[in-house]
Amino acid sequence: MEPRPRRVPFTDRLRVPGGRDGRRMLVVAIIDKVGTGLWSGAATLYFIYVAHLSIAQIGVLMGLSGILGVAGPPLAGRLADRFPVTRVLVVAQLARGAALLALLTTNDYALLVLFSALGALPDRASSVLTKLFAARVAGPDRIRYQAIQRTAVNIGWAVGAAGAAAALTVGTTASYQALLLANVVSYAVIGALTLRCAEPPSPSRVVASPATAPGDGLPPTASPRVPATPWRDRRYLAFTGSEIWLFLDDSILQVGFPLWIVHATDAPVGLAPLVLVLNSVLVIALQVPLSRFGETRAAARRLLVPIGAAFLTGGVALAASAGGGPWFATAAVLLAAVAFTFAEILHSLSSWELSVALAPGEAQGAYLGVHGLAQSAQRSLGPVVVGTAVSAGPFAWPVLGASLILACLAQHRLVRPDAAPVVTAPDSARAPEAPAT
Repeated sequence: MEPRPRRVPFTDRLRVPGGRDGRRMLVVAIIDKVGTGLWSGAATLYFIYVAHLSIAQIGVLMGLSGILGVAGPPLAGRLADRFPVTRVLVVAQLARGAALLALLTTNDYALLVLFSALGALPDRASSVLTKLFAARVAGPDRIRYQAIQRTAVNIGWAVGAAGAAAALTVGTTASYQALLLANVVSYAVIGALTLRCAEPPSPSRVVASPATAPGDGLPPTASPRVPATPWRDRRYLAFTGSEIWLFLDDSILQVGFPLWIVHATDAPVGLAPLVLVLNSVLVIALQVPLSRFGETRAAARRLLVPIGAAFLTGGVALAASAGGGPWFATAAVLLAAVAFTFAEILHSLSSWELSVALAPGEAQGAYLGVHGLAQSAQRSLGPVVVGTAVSAGPFAWPVLGASLILACLAQHRLVRPDAAPVVTAPDSARAPEAPAT
């Protein structure tokens, strides 16, 4: 039987796993999100008021950027298995800055689309590379590191968004350009800081790993034979496919709540931004304390049950919010926001641990790159799914919640300890049988 999650002393909660490089990469993540928060809040307005694009043109620009960005995670993962992850990350960070800076050189629509698309590729790649670095530098403490990092980047994002709001009160071309340049500077700073980080050890050279912790059903020195490429590991591909659906909480909170509040409830319109504030506050307050419930593969698998329950609770609460007055609608929306945020926090823990634990050390970058496709795909699919749910009416939310429970149950079965990877490898890649004795 696996021991209960240990209660982490308060003094230990302040310790960042990974030593100096772990702390340095945490600073990198915070600066990155501050810069991103500054620019993201102004990007659409920049294209409208500075580049003079129409809403339709902006939609096409962002859509094409998203399509190209999908290739970023698997490309980054493959490169990180061949070259030092810190150097690949620096290249990605500088490429993000260069593509963004190029936007200042032109108002030509074709070039703006090109530069935005080229920037999306390293942008999506850098998130996978940062995760890979954290998993390697933090080792067995990677779940707590991820929790600390998510808490920190939420603070960084809030600071950046607040700075953007202050700058946008001016509303001049210079103010929009200043926000863009501030984000470019942040990329240069984090590139310099990343260069000062030592290359973390490859997991293929590390014996101890949470993937083989007691309770996982595997002996510490044995693991099922897995292919060197995730594209032949059908279990990992199925796991990644289920992740696309479980990442829908992002689109539900960012897109679904504002649309639902405005079009289907009697709640005040001002509740929409407050939902995002509540989400950030809960993530900052709960991410680290709850991380102790996902420190091993078995523990992460168990989290899938409360994740599904939280999704269903949020869906039922959203449906109920359409049937009452302002006070009832507000209470129901807030309950739904808490439920979806709780699901988001727990899923981030489960997803992080399982995506790393199921990946072989010699191809960890490639596997995490494939897993990164789940979030990229959700960013394209999610708004469509959520928009359809809003249009369909209250009954759609419990149905969506039920489908998310099914995804959790399917994933729970996929990652069970006795499930060996389903490999489609060529005959030449199979290990030779041991001679008879």
